[in-house]
Amino acid sequence: MKKRSDAYLKVVEWSEEDQCYIGTSPGLMLGGVHGASEKKVYEALCQLIDEWVNQSHVDQIPLPAA
Repeated sequence: MKKRSDAYLKVVEWSEEDQCYIGTSPGLMLGGVHGASEKKVYEALCQLIDEWVNQSHVDQIPLPAA
């Protein structure tokens, strides 16, 4: 089942400066999630984006185009 949040780009990359993985969603939100495990960062990022999109829908706040 496709979710509204599936349309948003999810990026997880290694940061030499921070010595951890950083997960972001360019164009949707500032900031993101970070951690030592690429998989866990991706899972946390997906959950955060799901919550962001769902709450925006409930609050009737328009989101940027995916």
